Amino acid sequence: MWGVFAVLSAVFAALTSVLAKVGINGVNSNLATAIRTAVVVIMAWGMVFITNTQDGILQIGRKSWIFLILSGLATGASWLCYYKALQMGDTSKVVAIDKMSVIITMILAFIFLHDEFTLKSLIGCVLIGAGTLIMVI
Repeated sequence: MWGVFAVLSAVFAALTSVLAKVGINGVNSNLATAIRTAVVVIMAWGMVFITNTQDGILQIGRKSWIFLILSGLATGASWLCYYKALQMGDTSKVVAIDKMSVIITMILAFIFLHDEFTLKSLIGCVLIGAGTLIMVI
């Protein structure tokens, strides 16, 4: 089932980029990011209440709080940079460079989470990097 959600995530991410490029025309990128974030917050809390999981907030440990907050800060920084880049550049180039996060994530996961990094992973990273380079030049 995770595969279905991963594919849906990719589809919605693609829609996000195209819709955002149209939506930020003539709008300050920081303001556009704030509006997008407000919508995401409402949607996320809506899902919490729809699934009746709001009581779980009391069971979240200190370490989880710290890392969720740090993740939120990283997401915010990513979105601010992404929207500014999207406003200034071609959508296809911005998205291609943004997807370099796959390579960075794999490296960080290998270093900090001790995820497996195989020859297949290395080849994938090289191909993603090469593909991005080809799309951007």
